[in-house]
Amino acid sequence: MLNNLPQHAIVLHQSMTVDMATDGLPAKLITLVNQNGMSVTLMDIGATWLSCCVPVATDHQTVYREVLLGVSTLNDFYLQQAYLGATVGRYANRIAAGKFSVDGEHYQVSTNQNGNCLHGGETGFDKRRWQMQQLNATEVQFRLLSADGDMGFPGNLQVFVTYTLTENNELTIRYSAETDKPTIVNLTNHGYFNLLGADSGHDCLSHQLTINADHYLPTDQQGIPLGEFNAVEATSFDFRQPKAIHQDWLIDADQQQAKGYDHSFVLRSDVCRATTACATVIAADGSLTMDVLTTKPAMQLYTGNYLAGCPNRIGGEYADHSGFALETQFLPDSPNHPEWQDNDPILRPNEYYHYLTSYRFR
Repeated sequence: MLNNLPQHAIVLHQSMTVDMATDGLPAKLITLVNQNGMSVTLMDIGATWLSCCVPVATDHQTVYREVLLGVSTLNDFYLQQAYLGATVGRYANRIAAGKFSVDGEHYQVSTNQNGNCLHGGETGFDKRRWQMQQLNATEVQFRLLSADGDMGFPGNLQVFVTYTLTENNELTIRYSAETDKPTIVNLTNHGYFNLLGADSGHDCLSHQLTINADHYLPTDQQGIPLGEFNAVEATSFDFRQPKAIHQDWLIDADQQQAKGYDHSFVLRSDVCRATTACATVIAADGSLTMDVLTTKPAMQLYTGNYLAGCPNRIGGEYADHSGFALETQFLPDSPNHPEWQDNDPILRPNEYYHYLTSYRFR
């Protein structure tokens, strides 16, 4: 089976299965390859996107460039705390003090960062073994049952995450969930990208970025929303026209307290149908472009401000700003902001949570 894969994928399959997972068994990996030679490797621990090699045309030939930050051993996956490529949940991003209410019921969930709940709490979906099933040559589905009370969240939640690689060099991730009790759900992928090469040594700040958002969400020093949206106009958060990430770097207090960008953008409603890009990123040398398309109402831009010391896949460590994340999601702490009507994270029995995000390379 491995013989049909690109050499870099074979090496990754071998190195990631040397160490045992916390349940005493090796991880399971699958690599999808399209006819252009683009390949993505996925792992059942954390329903994780481990690798993304994209064809890039140079003067003389086509090369395959790894653009997703990652690790090459399972021990390093457990060591890193940056959620590299993992599916995060039950609730992506932060919940203030880990407290929220649904239908008058008050809940206290696991807190794991400055007294707040981040990405699902102490043992979020990124640390779980998902059931993995290859649906066809270009599609893999992961399934997880999160029991009632898991990390304090209510309801038995059945979750499906489906990765599909298309022939136009696009990876689509579909998120689905059902519950037997009113609960909150907010799923995303925490991939970090560097279009110059994940292990090239270049930081991500020279990338040209466009975000189709007129407003962003200011936060306190712990990343908890202050409550009001700010217009991006005349601020460092205006990415409505392409600009280098470093152009307005650290020029205001909102960025300075986060060591860079770690903020949610309220996407324009016309880009939340996954028909046009909510964000576009271009490598500094123009060699590669990535479009992000989604049906989620918001997106977090994180410029890897605390990546220093995180293990990489070549035996070293990443530095701060080695990659950027574009996490499509509901706004942080939205369970405590019912006034954000387009960001209602409550899922009830007989309702169906279904969102998708695509990453298209060209």
